[in-house]
Amino acid sequence: MGSISREVWAGLRRLFAGPDYPRITMRLPWSRINAIVPTVAAFALVGIAIATAQYLIDGRGLPPLSGWAIAILTVLPVPFLLPRPLWAWRLMFVSALLGTFNRDPDQIWPWSPAHVVIILLVLLVVGSRVDRPVLLWMGLFSLSTVWLFVPPHAVVGISLLFFAVVLVADVIGRITRSRSTLSDRLAEQSEVSELEKARRTVLEERTRIAREMHDVVAHHMSMIAVQAETAPYRLPDLPTPARAEFTAIAGAAREALTDMRRLLGVLRSEGAEPLTAPQPGLADIPELVAAAQRAGVTATLDVAEGEAPSEAVGLAAYRIVQEALANASRHAPGAAVRVEIRPWTADLSLRVHNGPPRSAPEPAPGDGHGIAGMRERATLLGGDLLAGPTPDGGFAVAARLPYAPPADPDPGGTG
Repeated sequence: MGSISREVWAGLRRLFAGPDYPRITMRLPWSRINAIVPTVAAFALVGIAIATAQYLIDGRGLPPLSGWAIAILTVLPVPFLLPRPLWAWRLMFVSALLGTFNRDPDQIWPWSPAHVVIILLVLLVVGSRVDRPVLLWMGLFSLSTVWLFVPPHAVVGISLLFFAVVLVADVIGRITRSRSTLSDRLAEQSEVSELEKARRTVLEERTRIAREMHDVVAHHMSMIAVQAETAPYRLPDLPTPARAEFTAIAGAAREALTDMRRLLGVLRSEGAEPLTAPQPGLADIPELVAAAQRAGVTATLDVAEGEAPSEAVGLAAYRIVQEALANASRHAPGAAVRVEIRPWTADLSLRVHNGPPRSAPEPAPGDGHGIAGMRERATLLGGDLLAGPTPDGGFAVAARLPYAPPADPDPGGTG
């Protein structure tokens, strides 16, 4: 009960002296109408003010200065409805008190016709925006003007009309606030879902990279094991300690392969087929571009001569070019695609650029996080990847893949 009473008194304080509610900006979808509406509204308010002043001066016999002052005060709340709703009601309440001068005691409405419409409009619009405690006091004070100035035989009917307007404003306000809250929650949930999709994509890409790296490393480890095991047969003059050393090397390589296969079994999904084909590399990119050309993509390849990268770097470069070509074919149909590969001294640089699309792209299934996977591949090798639109209206993906792995900042493991 105490909290309810505090809210009620807080509503009274805010109604007359508290902070106003946030501004609402309404814009129509047609720019020309947006430019015309303020001018038309201003002329309409001026016309209403002139008609009200004429009514007060001629119909009620008010002095011209008083008639014009009340007429201006009558229309003054309207410009404040959207930017300052509480101020709109405050001005309306003052005008409702002053607009009854020289009224006819037998007349049902103590205000001018325009004044009645504006009072009801302010109650409806402002009431739908304020909180319920503020609306309670707003309705009470608005009804007080009816009880003070409306003739006794019409008080009940007009009071019911004011009460109905306040009730409708409350219903509209509740619906609007509920929809706003629901929209905010949906936007928040959509953002969380998008972050989860990106995170899941990165994790899936890391798992895929781990599986591919297993095949790359397993090939070399198998070669080490085979060479170490066959060394005593290929080199019959080896001393006994050297033979034992080769045997130990072969055993360590076999144990490493066993551990890697066990780890790969954890990383693979239950339905994943074992990878038996050799992993692609830099030398397979020309065939990748040729396949894109056969699929109808206008693709060109520019490869400079240079140092051959390691299998891990070549695999990452192949996957990045593969994903970039797929994105270009999906999102920029008909655009020319250029693949540039530059094997520098310390790193491999590649860039895939497509021009603007020649036709509207069709909606493609998928979560749209291929760039996150490409960036993850470059990051795991110690490189970087940039992707974004270009000034010509196209899109470009540029990656730098170092040949050497990044240095460990804490080799002792003490960090």
